[in-house]
Amino acid sequence: MKIVLALPQALTSLFVVTTEREPFDVSSVPWRVGAPHRKAAIRALGSPPLLVTHHPSRWKSGTADLTADERRLVRRSRQHIVVSTTAPPHDLPDSVQVARATARAIARECHGPLIDPLTGVTVPTCERSEGEPVDFDLDDDWLGWDVHTRDAAACPRWSPPAGSPAGTAPCWEAAGAGPCESLTVTSRGLQRFALPEITIEGAACAHSLCATGLLRAVARRLVTDHLAFVAAHPDARRRTIDDHLRIEPSLPYGGAPFGVRLTPCEPSPSKPGGAGGIGRLKVGPTGGAGQVTCLRVGPPSGFTGSLNDWLWGIQEASRAALTSSGAHIPEPSPVLAA
Repeated sequence: MKIVLALPQALTSLFVVTTEREPFDVSSVPWRVGAPHRKAAIRALGSPPLLVTHHPSRWKSGTADLTADERRLVRRSRQHIVVSTTAPPHDLPDSVQVARATARAIARECHGPLIDPLTGVTVPTCERSEGEPVDFDLDDDWLGWDVHTRDAAACPRWSPPAGSPAGTAPCWEAAGAGPCESLTVTSRGLQRFALPEITIEGAACAHSLCATGLLRAVARRLVTDHLAFVAAHPDARRRTIDDHLRIEPSLPYGGAPFGVRLTPCEPSPSKPGGAGGIGRLKVGPTGGAGQVTCLRVGPPSGFTGSLNDWLWGIQEASRAALTSSGAHIPEPSPVLAA
């Protein structure tokens, strides 16, 4: 089966810096940006690809996943600065890198947190941290994760399939109980690259880390292919992808190739924490009616076991690859074993 993705004419991405004091003259912002992105910031400032706006009001953090210290900083702040970029998909990832480099520079000058509203997390900006890298890496704080468990305390325990090595993980199923299907993990941030968010629904609570690592590997494959497509087809308004992908993850997220099936899914506003959380992560302007906003990730066609069996198999293949490479594998915790 083929999945058709609508490509917008332009995407708007935002970064927010909260501050307690008056900001400096924004016209001088580009000169404070790190050398790799300074020239691009100078050319773009004041136009849709790079706008810096000062707001003399407190920023409302909403559903951002901030630490207690970060929330205190936001509450103490009386002003905030928004850095935005509006650009066509074929300008990715340069456009968002320049915007985030500018936001990093502002955050360092204002000594305030830099928040990415799309991922719901902060971006490191302290003097000891590196500035915006030249090379794009999706693992460089471009993604966040919405992890939700439903009635985890009452979740029945799931046990590995018959024949699994003894002692490699805790037993997760009580005698006579049904399988645990309470976990939902959903990405935050793929919309920035004109892609649907991806989700795993109905896994065992104990597979939290495994499910997140799997989605991260799928996201890397999707973004890599997508950026290559929009660069080669700048005028395209649609892109067709296969519903089955072969994923070759890099360590430490996995060492053995595996297949996944992608299925378009409808976000449900009544389901907090899962795919329903995608609605609050919109960037715009987006494509027209019928746009796919979420893809469910699951086992490939022909897999006869459960979702938990599939995740367990990927985990064991990853452990085998790590063992053969000589890497140390920590024992999984009873709660977040993956």
